[in-house]
Amino acid sequence: MKKYILFSLLGMIALPCTALDPLFTSSVQPPTGCIDKNVTADELALADLVQIGICTNPSLSAQYMGVKATEANLGVGRSQYLPTVTVTGAAGVNGYRVESHGDYVQSEPYTGKAEANWLLFDFGGRESRVSTLRAYADAANYSYNAAVKDLMLSVQTAYLNLLAAQETLVSAKASLDSYEQSYSEAQKRYKLGMVSLSDKLQAQTRYEQALLAVVLAEDEVKQSSGQLAVLLNLSPSTPLKLQKPQFDQSVTSIEKDDVEQLMKDALENRPELRAQESVQKAAKSSVTAAKTSMLPSISATASAAINDTSWKNHSLYERNNTVGLAASMPLFTGFSNFYKVKSASWLYQQELANTQNLRLAIQNEVWHNYQNYKTAVRSYEISQTVLDSAEENHRVAFRYYQVGKADILTLLDAVARLADARQNKISAFYSLLLSKASLYKSIGK
Repeated sequence: MKKYILFSLLGMIALPCTALDPLFTSSVQPPTGCIDKNVTADELALADLVQIGICTNPSLSAQYMGVKATEANLGVGRSQYLPTVTVTGAAGVNGYRVESHGDYVQSEPYTGKAEANWLLFDFGGRESRVSTLRAYADAANYSYNAAVKDLMLSVQTAYLNLLAAQETLVSAKASLDSYEQSYSEAQKRYKLGMVSLSDKLQAQTRYEQALLAVVLAEDEVKQSSGQLAVLLNLSPSTPLKLQKPQFDQSVTSIEKDDVEQLMKDALENRPELRAQESVQKAAKSSVTAAKTSMLPSISATASAAINDTSWKNHSLYERNNTVGLAASMPLFTGFSNFYKVKSASWLYQQELANTQNLRLAIQNEVWHNYQNYKTAVRSYEISQTVLDSAEENHRVAFRYYQVGKADILTLLDAVARLADARQNKISAFYSLLLSKASLYKSIGK
């Protein structure tokens, strides 16, 4: 036993405090499996971006430290089940002068004392306090999980926004080519005297507007890339190469197309609700802890003391040893304990209402995101049809303008409709992916 105690003390001295967990409170571990990739050279898939974000995001790291702090507080609570041992010592110099003969007498006494106290019984107060701390630790853990999911959605949103911006740039350049083609045709026909100067000028104006749209699209790509880089704890100027996913039916569809079932899944899976339920549990335990503070407690006590008395008598030192039981009973505390119970009870009722309110909010969020998703699916389907029609309309209008059967306004209108159709399809597609991501996040996936 002596060897075990010695090795334990040596271990506590050798290891940093953060590495010790003698009361087994630590359950949340830091992110693992962080990928080893050169973010400026390698192509990054969505899974890579999410993993980098979880491992490097400073806000998430700060919340993880808060979780570890609540676990340490739980250790403080569990320590109440163990005895406390206190050792004190004192040494000094005393001196006095003898009145009868005027001699000065000096002594160097010392004292040492060790006291132990062990709470044996307090009508469940200690257990309630530990339960409260355990619930708060669970709440912090669930809140951290919710923050991880929030970050995942933020990274996915930034990733999709960047892809959408890149697709918009491609679309803007395609529209620029169409306007350039129209402008070139109008110039040619103007030189041949087949159309008026107005045709050439209108085509030129639309071409320059399309050129401006390309510049704006390029800026949007840079802005979206910077937002994604910041989420990864990188400089906004960091160039990122994205690995585009293979788009198929599974990308746009969901596993369970039943809103009632999705709402049930959300109530079972959402970490925010689990965190709130843990806070509610902590509030309930606090009521019990407040009530037990009005009851007696029983503790075992022991002490051993040594006093140096060699300077005043022939004995070298004195020893005093005591062992016994101590009972404590708060008789009157100015009604403070009474009001502590009332406060804890009302706070518990408040947390009950907060839990119910959060349940309703989660159901409403799932319902709202589900309807958005269904609308996005339908919008994407329509945008595909509109694009096919706009492409055919542009081909016909351009051909008619070449042979003189249509004016420049008809051609430019067809080009504008084609450009809008391209952009609408891009917006509809990525809005569909974003609405699906929001729906999955709202059900706790």
